Amino acid sequence: MKKYKVLVTDGAAAQKKFFEIEKEALPKIGAELIFSQCNTEDEVIEAAKGVDVILNVQAPVTKKVINTLDNCKVIVRYGVGVDTVDIGSATEKGIPVVNVPNFCIEEVSTIAIALLLACARKLIPFNNSIKKGFWDKSIGREVHSLKGKVFGLVGFGNIAKATARKAKAFNLDIVAYDPYLNKNEGQKYGVKLIDFDILLKNSDFISVHVPLTEETKYLFGKKEFNMMKKSAFFINTARGKVVNEKALCEALKEGQIMGAGLDVMEKEPVESDNPLLKVDNIILTPHVASFTEEAFTQLHVSVTQEVMRVLSGKLPLSLVNPQVKEKLTLN
Repeated sequence: MKKYKVLVTDGAAAQKKFFEIEKEALPKIGAELIFSQCNTEDEVIEAAKGVDVILNVQAPVTKKVINTLDNCKVIVRYGVGVDTVDIGSATEKGIPVVNVPNFCIEEVSTIAIALLLACARKLIPFNNSIKKGFWDKSIGREVHSLKGKVFGLVGFGNIAKATARKAKAFNLDIVAYDPYLNKNEGQKYGVKLIDFDILLKNSDFISVHVPLTEETKYLFGKKEFNMMKKSAFFINTARGKVVNEKALCEALKEGQIMGAGLDVMEKEPVESDNPLLKVDNIILTPHVASFTEEAFTQLHVSVTQEVMRVLSGKLPLSLVNPQVKEKLTLN
């Protein structure tokens, strides 16, 4: 049986135990699983020499990397977002790029709601105050009911729709902005699709659910935060670079907005001198919105199935660059 080489570019060096599904299934089709821990383009290039498949977590699979791939049949991303992969270069090279679009929908939407609730009800300040020896109920004097407040979703894909479904339990008035959807699209979810500026001005809570693209990079900056209500809270569980952190920090310190909850940062892991670490009215979590055992088990199953489909000559189910089809020879 022909041997295929399948490279896991990163997230694996110290965590091979999480790849048991791949290690069990892929050898059955003659595939050898190779683990690396790549942080740079050059490290990916070195590790990917002669491989048939690239399984990517966060390592940069750039144009420079892709141009060196002479045998690669598919690049599969462990997750929904594909901002780590140069899609255009892969398409030119005739390499399918695959993601897992149904990954962590429930998990991320739940964390978005959790951050909203924690911000709105000041759970972290209460907790910190008690641990410092104070029983100070006055912290909660600016807490308001959620009922009737406007919850703005920026982006209205699968995760945003799940977030909207959960938010209805709190009697929030839900609106959304998504330039790629017809404004009637939100009706079946009980969500009104509106323009971005109107969402910024009217929302009491804003939750971001867009992929990182050239269009969405630094979508939120000084101008956008200045348009928001001073009583508004900002939630981001999407990608860190959708937000200009300097502008967010200034908005929080100057009282331009009430508070924020972030699961993602511009640079991860967060640097120790990041000024957001010294801001009181923000909740930070280390990009863990997707983390449940169930979600990750299904993620590894889905990735493994896609690899097996491609290596058996079939088209992957979740093809990110459908233009590449005309360059493929399939069974």
